[in-house]
Amino acid sequence: SKTFTLLNSGKTTGVFQLESSGMQKLCRQIELSCFEEIIALIALYRPGPMQFIPQFVKGKKDPESINVPHPLLKNLVEETYGVLVYQEQVMQAAQIIAGYTLGDADILRRAMGKKIKSVMDQQKEVFILGAKRSNNIDSKTATTIFQLLEKFAEYGFNKSHSAAYAMLSYRTAYLKANYPTEFMAAILTSEQGNASKISYFLDECDSMKIPVLSPDINESGINFTPIIN
Repeated sequence: SKTFTLLNSGKTTGVFQLESSGMQKLCRQIELSCFEEIIALIALYRPGPMQFIPQFVKGKKDPESINVPHPLLKNLVEETYGVLVYQEQVMQAAQIIAGYTLGDADILRRAMGKKIKSVMDQQKEVFILGAKRSNNIDSKTATTIFQLLEKFAEYGFNKSHSAAYAMLSYRTAYLKANYPTEFMAAILTSEQGNASKISYFLDECDSMKIPVLSPDINESGINFTPIIN
């Protein structure tokens, strides 16, 4: 709970991937409540998918506003509040709706991401026929779903990549929330030799009410050392 309180306060200076002013604002806006939302946040906060952030936030705060592309995809988009955030979701959607194998779905994802028209035209036909064969979905509905997948595939991020980042984000936030003095001492030590960064993190210590003592020939070690009373 301490970790999520810290994240939602936006006091994320020193927290991996979440320390920019934009990310701090977004943490406060989303009000993170689970690890999966950190994964989504990192995947969304990039040029392109940022346009879907308001939809994600609205879906979290008002479940009634979530627009599911098709009832069969309800479970797939539940975690991300109706937004197809990840490449894996685009692939799974093709698998669920049109009976694609995961290998074929990856070919579709790459074609969508690279906008290869010849391959796209071919895939569109395969998708529509597959949707009819697998779920008796009419051509018009299948075309609408295909266009939606195409839109998201252009910006989709790899979930496993985002999850690895999110784990580091959570761990650094956990350390800052639970061991603030030790955490800031470690960060300052890692930035030794970089005066502007040292100054930046000293300001953060000040805002956290952590006093940083001046160098002392009798007391100081080689690194910044936490003194816990």
